[in-house]
Amino acid sequence: MRITRRSTLGALTLATPAFGQARFPNRPIRFLIPWPPGGSLDALHRRMFEVFQQDHGQSVVIENVPGARGTRAAIQLVQQARPDGYTLAHHHLSIIRHPFLTRQPTWDPVTDFTYIMQITGFVFGTVVRSDSPWRTWADLMEAARQKPGELTYSTSGIATTNHIAMEDLLTRERASMTHVPFRGSQEGVTALLGRQISAISDAQTWREQVLAGQFRALSVWTPTRLPDLPNVPTLKDLGYNMAVTSPYGIAGPKGMEPEVVDFLHRAFRKALQDEVSQRIMRQWDMPDEYLDPRAYWEFARERTAYEREVVARLGLSID
Repeated sequence: MRITRRSTLGALTLATPAFGQARFPNRPIRFLIPWPPGGSLDALHRRMFEVFQQDHGQSVVIENVPGARGTRAAIQLVQQARPDGYTLAHHHLSIIRHPFLTRQPTWDPVTDFTYIMQITGFVFGTVVRSDSPWRTWADLMEAARQKPGELTYSTSGIATTNHIAMEDLLTRERASMTHVPFRGSQEGVTALLGRQISAISDAQTWREQVLAGQFRALSVWTPTRLPDLPNVPTLKDLGYNMAVTSPYGIAGPKGMEPEVVDFLHRAFRKALQDEVSQRIMRQWDMPDEYLDPRAYWEFARERTAYEREVVARLGLSID
């Protein structure tokens, strides 16, 4: 019996692209994550790839490549990877923003990648130690005004989405804090536990410590309040009329065959709809920001114009 391609996302069998006698995938797929292991992102990707292997008999091997403000995976896609579908990467807004931060751009964020699927976004927030003197966001901002530059906050890198958002908030408050960039959000948690910094403004690797009473959340940056932190105000609650989630997804090198892109999109979409994957998203309050390949590319094109304008307006540079 001949198996034909099915477009239903929930189909148990997905058509496999064939090139000559080779079937795709016929060997493991390498997946680059530009952050250290741990947290919601790692948990969701790993579950999705378990489903992929169950369905298609080939593993997706995660390789964590932190550093360079979360751009090392993109550098490898542009400079080293073949567009055969066997090297993919976690794709995020810093990659779209990066070319506008330097006089010598490494890539074009629209044309130098193949956009496969947008998945979700980060849950950002600002937290302090529970024994700190700042009980509210207003307390922290007042202290930052009274002692300009003395208080510190961590992020997962210079010119990341949460770094830019935090600087925007401080500017609006006429306050000043010193930015401490790390390679990933977990390093910020370690630093705050060790009293090396004053606050974290990053993705919710801090969640466990907040629920355990070690940290105090002063704000969350999601559009609505988090179910398990109902008393923590959003930025909108605080009067800023903004939300920050930094949508992310899966991309490959430019020039991938449309048939392979279609196969990967449908396979990963099915894996995202898996019951355990959805449970992980609910557990971490991860927003549903799914986009198909065409819509994800259009998002990247529109976001490129926005990032170019923001970088120019704020005078940001990594040179």
